[in-house]
Amino acid sequence: MSAPIDKTQRAAQKGQRPVCVWLTGLPGSGKSTIAQALDAELFRLGRHVALLDGDALRTGLNRDLGFTPQARAENIRRAAEVARLMVDAGLIVVCAFISPFRAERRFARSLFSSGEFLEVYLDVSSAVCETRDPKGHYAKARRGEITAFTGIDGSYEVPEAPELSLDTAEVSLGKCVEQILALIVGSASPD
Repeated sequence: MSAPIDKTQRAAQKGQRPVCVWLTGLPGSGKSTIAQALDAELFRLGRHVALLDGDALRTGLNRDLGFTPQARAENIRRAAEVARLMVDAGLIVVCAFISPFRAERRFARSLFSSGEFLEVYLDVSSAVCETRDPKGHYAKARRGEITAFTGIDGSYEVPEAPELSLDTAEVSLGKCVEQILALIVGSASPD
């Protein structure tokens, strides 16, 4: 019987060092848009990549969770655990989650080895996000149909030391992807 295959061997097979890119920011800051564009570019470059999006997880793995503070924390815990398993499998994992609280993001980071977790903060004002309102949630929150909505009456704790901060009101989608790719290549290129 042979020894178990470890994550170093899995990464070597794929010719990359695995990493978790954790996109965080207010609703409407561009997390899903950037995550999809980054996923497509990494795939085009021949990288082995997986995309975890908050909305997608809430229709499957996390469909049993609501939006209480406890449920939101559990949503992030599960997402982080899945991302860690994927990184252990040798993948580059692109995660798009509001993840409004530092404690939850610190927990996510704690699951990974040094250099495997790259926090990217989409630093854009709630006013700009509200003008985008891709899902109509800001309007619903203003009408009182959604309570504790991040960006209106729900808090968002700005990351203290993200690996990268991007103002999506000022930086184009292409430039955002380019800057994140530079971050990944700098930390996740083959040894």
